[in-house]
Amino acid sequence: MTTLNNKIAIVTGASSGIGRAAAELFAREGAALVLSGRRQAALDEVIAHITAAGGRAVAVAGDVSDDAHARTLGETAIKRLGGLDIAFNNAGTPGIAAPVPGLSGQTRRGQPRGGGSLIFTSTFVGHTVGFPGMGAYAASKAGLVGLTQVIAAEFGAKGIRANALLPGGTDTPMGRAVSNTPEMRAFVEGLHALKRLAEPQEIAQAALFLASDASSFVTGTALLADGGVSITRT
Repeated sequence: MTTLNNKIAIVTGASSGIGRAAAELFAREGAALVLSGRRQAALDEVIAHITAAGGRAVAVAGDVSDDAHARTLGETAIKRLGGLDIAFNNAGTPGIAAPVPGLSGQTRRGQPRGGGSLIFTSTFVGHTVGFPGMGAYAASKAGLVGLTQVIAAEFGAKGIRANALLPGGTDTPMGRAVSNTPEMRAFVEGLHALKRLAEPQEIAQAALFLASDASSFVTGTALLADGGVSITRT
């Protein structure tokens, strides 16, 4: 049996990077998916890749900071796929208050399926490390960890788990926009104990753990998948 057999998941930010890697991994592990992203063509490419491999997925293009889009994601999971078990809230947005009630509310509607797992992509920045000039980013991501803990406390009795996933530097289009020279990439790699960046698939594997029953007693955590950047001083 695959890890997510008969599970239904929403993955936001699914058109590239960590979100795409997670979507494809979750599909291989047996989940049916609702994928969100801003670029319809990119989402269609991910859908085609998943369905060609025998998976099941539908795309809903839009901005997760929009209340209507957040509601549509949950409604699509329930109406087209039959319920909702997992929400991997991976898209980077300035504000996360809109999608959280929509997704957690829809998960409550899916309660007869036996609870659910909410995963929020945060970062080590603002949690274990501070970088000059990144105050707003750090504050929003640190706040996301706190929000995750509150959701875990509020909905734990209903069988809903909530965890934050904190990646280190990852070789994604967004990451490459920052590490845009060989010198800058080498500098960022050197910050990590492993002296390299993560591949998106490596972060997706950590998300799979939090999504699956393997983490059935894990909730309210900030899981570092950061290559040791939080503990390295060399």
